[in-house]
Amino acid sequence: MALSSTQAGASPAATTPQSSPLVLRIIGAVALAHLVNDLIQSVLPSIYPMLKANYDLSFTQIGLITLTFQITASVLQPWVGYYTDRHPNPLVLPVGSICTLIGIMMMSMVGSFPMILLAAALIGIGSSTFHPEASRIARLASGGRFGLAQSTFQVGGNSGSALGPLLAAAIIIPFGQDHVAWFGLIALFSLGLLYVISRWYRSHLALFKLKAGQVATHGLSKTRVWASLGILAFLVFSKFFYMTSITSYFTFYLIEKFDLSVASSQLHLFLFLGAVAAGTFFGGPIGDKIGRKAVIWFSILGAAPFTLAMPYADLFWTSVLSVIIGFILASAFSAIVVFAQELMPGNVGMIAGIFFGLMFGFGGIGAALLGYLADSHGINFVYTLCSFLPLLGILAIFLPRTHK
Repeated sequence: MALSSTQAGASPAATTPQSSPLVLRIIGAVALAHLVNDLIQSVLPSIYPMLKANYDLSFTQIGLITLTFQITASVLQPWVGYYTDRHPNPLVLPVGSICTLIGIMMMSMVGSFPMILLAAALIGIGSSTFHPEASRIARLASGGRFGLAQSTFQVGGNSGSALGPLLAAAIIIPFGQDHVAWFGLIALFSLGLLYVISRWYRSHLALFKLKAGQVATHGLSKTRVWASLGILAFLVFSKFFYMTSITSYFTFYLIEKFDLSVASSQLHLFLFLGAVAAGTFFGGPIGDKIGRKAVIWFSILGAAPFTLAMPYADLFWTSVLSVIIGFILASAFSAIVVFAQELMPGNVGMIAGIFFGLMFGFGGIGAALLGYLADSHGINFVYTLCSFLPLLGILAIFLPRTHK
């Protein structure tokens, strides 16, 4: 059944993305697609211990797998967003999901490290086409409640990231690499869902105008806007360098420090990622009410006391602290994206592509660098070093107000 707006009969000329109605079923559908997209992506780090054992990989090679995925997922995103800001195309979403499907099927049957890298690259390409356009559709259906739409969209991805390790522990770890193919069925479902969403998008392209909402109302100079975007980029760096230390290496940290099994370490990772999903959900609506800057300030700097304590905690408190850290840190990203879109309101897709690209890029570079440090200095050193990153949240004091 095609998804449609309650305002399908409204005059396009009188309606802009800023005044279009809230369409919760579209936001929900895009969030579900994000869940599936990120669930498939999260299978990759979830099977790292198995790949490391099967192919005798080093931590550096594990980091290179993540780097390959993150770079392909990040480099294309701003360009996809820039192009579709000017030439929106509903087919971008389903076509991108085909790359994800091919990549995940390859991952179930590859037999060498170079082929693992190729499969990871294809999954990354699928992601790079998904995020800018899906973020735009969520904003188009937001009815002006941009924080709510962005956080709902983002929480779908975080939920998928949390479910991925759990499903991997149940399906792949006990039965072997070839069972990754079961996730191809989920990718097929995503392809169908994105086609339905693209039909709604096609029927509402009249609401999307290149110049609609392009005039900024914040009164800031171009220099101040670009300086603010630079600060936001630094905050994304601090957040995702720390986050990748958890998503890529937390299982190894728990196994080495507390002698946990792979399955038990995956459950602890699931708890962290579940907290990330919850924090993301609350971050956007709170930002709509109290302002993005306040949320950004709290969510980056506020995590610092807990990250600084975690390297010295026992297993119980490591688990508790990881949940607190995940919840606080996750509330930042939706607020950061919407804040940046308010700074440059005529480039919604490009801004989404840049910041999702930075998320993947910093995550990939961080994974490779932290993998090298884990090989050379030990996994405990990695967590001690990364615990200082949230202190960069102090930079949020220099962010301007985006509303007069």
